[in-house]
Amino acid sequence: MLANSTAQPGVTTKRRPSVPHRGGTILDPGILGLVCCGICGICAWVMGSGDMKQINAGVMDPSGKGVTQAGKILGIIGTILWILGVVIRVGVLAATS
Repeated sequence: MLANSTAQPGVTTKRRPSVPHRGGTILDPGILGLVCCGICGICAWVMGSGDMKQINAGVMDPSGKGVTQAGKILGIIGTILWILGVVIRVGVLAATS
């Protein structure tokens, strides 16, 4: 074996994740879902869930875990508020009819 070789028998090297994180891409619809459009919140929730699975599995770059988690949480909150708004509007319309 060569003296400069870094490979050692029985030693596994840790691979870097090959997929870059999409934290900012998930945070944007999460914010939009919270502020103005609930459908964007659903997108952030779904995308964030998938990316968190990949990050936890070691497939995706873990440096964006916090931003991805924030986007997912904002998406969940935005979706819940959007659904509550729809239910309240339908209830008000039904009560006034």
